[in-house]
Amino acid sequence: MRTLFTLLLFAIVSIASFAQKTNVMVMEIKNEIDPRMKRYVDLAFDHATKIKADIVIIEMDTYGGVLTDAKEIVDKIMHFDKPVWVFINSDAASAGALISIGCDSIYMSPGASIGAATVVDASGQKAPDKYQSYMRSIMRSTAEENGRDPRIAEGMVDERIVIDSLKEEGTIITFSTSEAIKYGYCEAKVESIEEILKRNKIESYDLTTFQLSSTDKVVAFFLNPFLSGILILIIIGGIYFELQTPGVGFPGAAALAALILYLVPYYLNGLADNWEIIALFIGLILIAVEVFVIPGFGIAGVTGITLTIGSLILIMINNDAFDFEFVRMNDILMATAATFTGILGGVVLLFVGGSRLLDSKYFKRIALTDTQQHSDGYTANFFKESMIGKKGTAYTVLRPSGKIIIEEQLYDAFTRGEYIEAGKAIEVVNQEASTLQVKSIPQ
Repeated sequence: MRTLFTLLLFAIVSIASFAQKTNVMVMEIKNEIDPRMKRYVDLAFDHATKIKADIVIIEMDTYGGVLTDAKEIVDKIMHFDKPVWVFINSDAASAGALISIGCDSIYMSPGASIGAATVVDASGQKAPDKYQSYMRSIMRSTAEENGRDPRIAEGMVDERIVIDSLKEEGTIITFSTSEAIKYGYCEAKVESIEEILKRNKIESYDLTTFQLSSTDKVVAFFLNPFLSGILILIIIGGIYFELQTPGVGFPGAAALAALILYLVPYYLNGLADNWEIIALFIGLILIAVEVFVIPGFGIAGVTGITLTIGSLILIMINNDAFDFEFVRMNDILMATAATFTGILGGVVLLFVGGSRLLDSKYFKRIALTDTQQHSDGYTANFFKESMIGKKGTAYTVLRPSGKIIIEEQLYDAFTRGEYIEAGKAIEVVNQEASTLQVKSIPQ
């Protein structure tokens, strides 16, 4: 009886174990390592935690990117409490090599490569030795943490390192798949992620690939210098037309929406620092003060324009304060071109499109543009009867305007330019709206 019960219990446990599948999540690093990729990785690991993934696999094909962002990705990987494996589907160069070494296991496809982690500056030239030293230390410590030869990791960065039978001075290490397996930098050559799971005897699993949400896709979509230029144009045009037609609301709402779409994506991706956004708003405030408060055009206006243009450019590029060492020249040129194109486009819109907008049918629906001409029968007569020819006295000094009294009633009045003392006799010669034109008469 006891034997039968034991067999039954074993069968139940076996069925339960068989039914429980391994939860595997895949994320893709197939673009440049930059703040956008860092945010993607952060979101992916958050999702892995949320779905309780048992294993995370990174499918990689990258030539590298920004060192600081790669280091933060490595920290994220090494602090994740479940196994993280990497499948190098083609290339893991530079920052990609660092991220791969940070993973618990490395798998490579036939013809893949890993290495060439020398740090370069914005122009593609080798960066100063302080950056190479920093990269060497990160590569060494990361390799040590995962049980890989730290000297090889350093040899991927520094051409001066010599490793017997492996590396001569003047070269850097880049491993093929077979070489990486030989020197402990790859567990196996595989064709697919499914093969990786099979090699690890994982037969029953749920495999999902992390995808950005619709909101995050919109954020990523607006991380484009061309679209940023259009948004800047809308901001400038919206503010201008709102000032021209106060109370309409639509141009102001469009400017506000464009400003949000401009700032939020760059902020969420770590490109826009708080001080850059603050500088932008200070610049806009100074321009407004120069236009509406301070007459002329001086220090406030020049400072405002400088801060506004400078912050718009800096928000789009991955600079560390004013350190542009690792910012590609192409990124700087693109950000500058987008900013000035947006501003110039806004100016053209103001001069060319402004008059057309004011004459458009849509604008006439939301704003009063007609004038009430006297020839069309419109009048503004505040007097019950004609006042021309009536006589009275100046109640105050007329120089040339003031008040008069006629038949014990006070009226606003003005002269043709002559000066009339209070108490002098006057005669009305014309009436305009609520005022009377008068002249002095002898008493």
